[in-house]
Amino acid sequence: MTDITTTVSAIHTMTSDQIDRVIEAVKLRRTALAKGAARSIRVGDRVSFTGRGGAHIQGTVHKVNPKTVIVDTASSGRWRVTASMLSVC
Repeated sequence: MTDITTTVSAIHTMTSDQIDRVIEAVKLRRTALAKGAARSIRVGDRVSFTGRGGAHIQGTVHKVNPKTVIVDTASSGRWRVTASMLSVC
């Protein structure tokens, strides 16, 4: 936890340009995580995720995109979900 505290403290002292560089690094890392997660998911897999309002939703993978997955649920239709937010059931 001290690494996070140190990072947050460093952000408070940064200039706008430095913060922009940090934001770009975070975006790149999130993209890499999403793409890595999408590679491990296959059409037909049963998955779950937390939907809007905190609802726990389960469904079947309909399509896998580079960063997102289309999940078909019986009760609430199809959802486009970031792959890193999914858990395989």
